[in-house]
Amino acid sequence: METQIPDHSELVDQIIDVIVTEGMIDREKVQPDATIESLGLKSIDIVMILTALEEKFDVYIPMDGPFHEAKDVKSLIEAMATYISKEKAAAGQAAAPEASA
Repeated sequence: METQIPDHSELVDQIIDVIVTEGMIDREKVQPDATIESLGLKSIDIVMILTALEEKFDVYIPMDGPFHEAKDVKSLIEAMATYISKEKAAAGQAAAPEASA
């Protein structure tokens, strides 16, 4: 089975979709400079968002990862996108057969 890594803009868009759905907020409010606090997201909302991202992208996201330092939407999305891309790339490499036999 091939591991599909979405391009960065597609990945960011999918992460925003999850934030909107799980955080139950209007997409228009999810602006790069909006703070987590201004969106009304509580820690349980962040946990739900991270859990939904784990399921959507089939990756493990540690609850004590770099996401908890994020103060605004841009840093939260960038941290998630970077982490998911890295994990998917690593999973793809682990699944690839060895070329040297």
